[in-house]
Amino acid sequence: MTLLSVNVGRAKAVDYTEAASGLTAIDKRPVEGLVRIEAPGAPGVGRSGLAGDTVCDLRFHGGNDRAAYAFAREDMDLWERELGRELANGSFGENLTTQGLDVNGALIGERWRIGENGREVVLEVTGGRIPCRTFAGFVEEKGWVRRFTQSEAGPGALLRVIVPGEIRAGDPITVVHRPDHDITVALLHRAATTERALLPRTLAAAAWMESGLLALARQYADKYARAEAP
Repeated sequence: MTLLSVNVGRAKAVDYTEAASGLTAIDKRPVEGLVRIEAPGAPGVGRSGLAGDTVCDLRFHGGNDRAAYAFAREDMDLWERELGRELANGSFGENLTTQGLDVNGALIGERWRIGENGREVVLEVTGGRIPCRTFAGFVEEKGWVRRFTQSEAGPGALLRVIVPGEIRAGDPITVVHRPDHDITVALLHRAATTERALLPRTLAAAAWMESGLLALARQYADKYARAEAP
């Protein structure tokens, strides 16, 4: 399991973003050398966890629960074949492009160690990406939000930083902890998008979930618990 690339983006003005500023940094490109990664701060205040990377819409990106976003190269390759065009690492706005790692089968709360020989970072899985209009505008594919949501390729994983440090392309990745539940990135994504009835089940992973997804699951569970009460 390997970190193929570390990708960062700079803000630029576009006409398709949902951000009030009109800016997006979704266009992320691989960088060489060591890149610092650390917890950036509370959701809505903290930005990207990666040095040199920009977050433009703090409502949906950045903060400790969404310090970085990982996407598997294997899933990117599936999209290359479906879309009929080349997709470089970073093409989906991911910070970390991985190889050999089951990103979407990762459990919420699963921890990954990146690096070796004393230069080791630990990241924790918190959820999956919910596609938005900015993503659709960037990719320029018809019906993109629906297609990405329903794809078997999976949404990729949001991550928090447990042990900060420096990472670089080529670093090995090791799964060092898996919590005692069965809520994967893929299952949580389905629950948050196309199968809302699964949301109460996902609360088994509440201790590790990204705050926005956790709020959604709790609201749904509370609503239907009250509706079913005698």
